[in-house]
Amino acid sequence: MNDQAALRCCPAPNEAPDLQPVEGGQADAELAALAKAIAHPARVQIVRILVRKTSCVCGDIVDEMPLAQSTVSQHLKTLKEAGLIRGEIDGPRVCYCIEPRALRRLKALVGGL
Repeated sequence: MNDQAALRCCPAPNEAPDLQPVEGGQADAELAALAKAIAHPARVQIVRILVRKTSCVCGDIVDEMPLAQSTVSQHLKTLKEAGLIRGEIDGPRVCYCIEPRALRRLKALVGGL
């Protein structure tokens, strides 16, 4: 993967504080959507894998899980649609990484319960 693609897929963490409320209707809907996205043990495992790495090719994720490539791809799609991960096409591969701001938001929302 070239440097530009790596930056688009796996940006430097934005350390700015999240000033959005953790209570109220909008926060509740956001928490429900994020919780639904990680509501499968395989998706939790994928998030854990990506947190440990700065970037990851789909094949690397498949190698660490006892699931078919197509199943892992479906779980990656769900996480990407929720904004918890990013994916960037690099030739025949897709590089995935965690979206640190979204993960921090999920932690804040759960902490606000």
